[in-house]
Amino acid sequence: MLANAKQFIMRVLTPFLLFPLAAAAQAQQSGTWREVLNMTPGVTEVSRQIYDLHMIILWICVAIGTAVFAVMFYSVIVHRKSRGYKAANFHESTTVEIIWTVVPALILVIIAIPATKTLVNLYDTSDAELDVKVTGYQWRWQYEYLGEGVQFMSDLSSSNDQIYNREEKGEFYLAEVTEPLVIPVDTKVRFLITANDVIHSWWMTDFGVKKDAIPGYINETWARVDKTGVYRGYCAELCGQGHAFMPVVVHVVEKDEFAQWLDDKKAEAETLRELASQQFSLEELMERGEGVHNRTCSACHQTSGEGIAGVFPPIKGSALALGPVEDHMNIVVNGSPGTAMQAFGGQLSEVDIAAVLTYQRNAWGNDTGDVVQPVDVLMFKQGQ
Repeated sequence: MLANAKQFIMRVLTPFLLFPLAAAAQAQQSGTWREVLNMTPGVTEVSRQIYDLHMIILWICVAIGTAVFAVMFYSVIVHRKSRGYKAANFHESTTVEIIWTVVPALILVIIAIPATKTLVNLYDTSDAELDVKVTGYQWRWQYEYLGEGVQFMSDLSSSNDQIYNREEKGEFYLAEVTEPLVIPVDTKVRFLITANDVIHSWWMTDFGVKKDAIPGYINETWARVDKTGVYRGYCAELCGQGHAFMPVVVHVVEKDEFAQWLDDKKAEAETLRELASQQFSLEELMERGEGVHNRTCSACHQTSGEGIAGVFPPIKGSALALGPVEDHMNIVVNGSPGTAMQAFGGQLSEVDIAAVLTYQRNAWGNDTGDVVQPVDVLMFKQGQ
């Protein structure tokens, strides 16, 4: 009977033993136990509090599990029937009922104290030194530095050739963007998170931040990062077929470097405003428009302009691209209600909209000869 009991216990425990052994082998290969077997403390005060809370609860659970299983296995092995023991028959023990009520309640109180402190700190967005509005779009992020006049889109920069296995994937495949969010180190940054179309979720594990981006609603969170570097996160809400293609990349830099970067972005924004009043040649618009199309439109319509049959319509040879410019501009600026075609009037500058319209109307054999200038887009917006 003892041999049978040992065999039964080993059959029960084997699956639980295999995982740590496999994880240990992986950890030995990677050289970092924590990255494989546990959460990481992160680089903010909040993320470290979350990590400490996780470890406290983990060890409490380990202690409870060890005590419960020790008593259970002791009872099964030592007090088995083959040794002449008979099962006790008792019920309605007031002492036992008090114990199993009071002890769990005390454990919950012990856990609730650090958990409450962490939650209070997590939701305290007061006294922020910098406010950044984060807006989720299908499938990209828009960042706006409130009060600074700086706003830009952050698109996936992994190419379609990598996605469709026509090109070797890079080190940061699906985790690289055209424009990362830049924030200063040792600065309390408040994030105001919302969405333009469907629900997204801005998730940055190293900051201890994960907030839903909900259309028509603004969620608040914050971070004070105490270590410079490049940090990567993701959209954690299933938001459509491009869900895997909207990573979050944040560059944390020294304060003086951030001040210089912000000044450069302000100058860039001013340059764009000046460009909106200029006239461009067809060649200049085609060159700029190709870049805009590849990073903004190609996820649905492909770099070839052929779209995806039955899902996203082609631009190549389409009635829209070959028809009146105003109709094409209206779709790009205002989107198409009831479809996946979103409004890009608030996402792209007049220069970029003019460039991508010109490109789409003259690429892939469309060859309409139409040239759309930024002032045309500006007048269209003002006339609506």
